[in-house]
Amino acid sequence: MVLGGLQAVLGLALVTNSVAVATAVWGEADASTPCCSTPGEANSGKVVFAGLLVLAVAAWGVTTALKFPSRHQNLRVSAFVYGWTALPFSWAFFQVMPILGVIWLVPAILAIVRPNQPESRAWFSHQPV
Repeated sequence: MVLGGLQAVLGLALVTNSVAVATAVWGEADASTPCCSTPGEANSGKVVFAGLLVLAVAAWGVTTALKFPSRHQNLRVSAFVYGWTALPFSWAFFQVMPILGVIWLVPAILAIVRPNQPESRAWFSHQPV
């Protein structure tokens, strides 16, 4: 749930500030830039796409976390795969802002490790009464 919330905040930031993020990544206009658009404006669509992708992964994580009380066996697998999906994000964020990469890495590793522990497997194998 924590990791999904972090992803949702980041996805919203990417979608709402796409031109500013694209300008920070691709730089300002120079003499070789066409007259009517800056590199930030020209590449803002890529940032919006990345933001929507992050929001979709966040929705997956939050939905998985909210359905945990049902103890369905597929949720354990979903949480495990979600953790592996979150790992590349932590590397990417570490390249931009190291503290964000470390903050992201901890819940991602927990999402991988916790569903595979014996007590977690046992919890998912018993259906609630």
